[in-house]
Amino acid sequence: MTQAMHVQVTTAERITTIRFDRPEKKNAITLDMYAALYAALETAAGDPAVRAVVLAGSRECFTAGNDLGDFMRAAEGGGSKVTAPTDFLRTIATFEKPIVAAVAGVAIGIGTTMLLHCDLIYAAPNARFKTPFVDLALVPEAGSSILLPALVGARRAAQLLLLGEQLDAQTALAWGLINAVVEDPDAAAAAAAGKLATQPPGALRATRALTRPSRESVLEAMRVEGEAFVERLRSPEAMEAFQAFLTRRPPDFSRF
Repeated sequence: MTQAMHVQVTTAERITTIRFDRPEKKNAITLDMYAALYAALETAAGDPAVRAVVLAGSRECFTAGNDLGDFMRAAEGGGSKVTAPTDFLRTIATFEKPIVAAVAGVAIGIGTTMLLHCDLIYAAPNARFKTPFVDLALVPEAGSSILLPALVGARRAAQLLLLGEQLDAQTALAWGLINAVVEDPDAAAAAAAGKLATQPPGALRATRALTRPSRESVLEAMRVEGEAFVERLRSPEAMEAFQAFLTRRPPDFSRF
């Protein structure tokens, strides 16, 4: 097992498991964590012995989304890791091996949108899904502007993306966002990944390519989202939303 920047990576029996490990911050993802996630996926992609990947958090929390404090510091000071989120998203969007997710507790923001790139998702009864981008004066990312409506329908996507409504596990199952609600999502994900690891890899790659949106359309959506996201990130509305979040007060958008 390797561990770097609050991300645990283990590889055994042709499966790489990538686990968020920052429980004191509800697995909120920093730029360093994004760099570690990107590196883990790149290593798994290049290792012919790895046949499947499992993404997981803890039994209490998948991830609370981006660490806003870390992102605000990066926006002010720059640095070499500012591209790490984009590197991770492009890699998960173009990953050619199956990805299985085990979700417990909250999956907020990127915690939900990264799941749109997974093949199978097993969630605990306490799982909660939320995409509060508009709440933070931002826009969707990770290709979710096209992937989410395609998966759950335009009206339901509006509930998630415009209203920022939270979904419980059973509703997520009914909407087709996840595959099953199980008491032990880690075990369910491991079992599914184990079966995938025994399947012919060429057939898996071809089937995934045939049944998913084209890589080009997803990458183009991510490019457009990224430009809008950067613009919104610098907006007065976003600054108000971030300050309100960090000081635990309601944001005031009445002056905009």
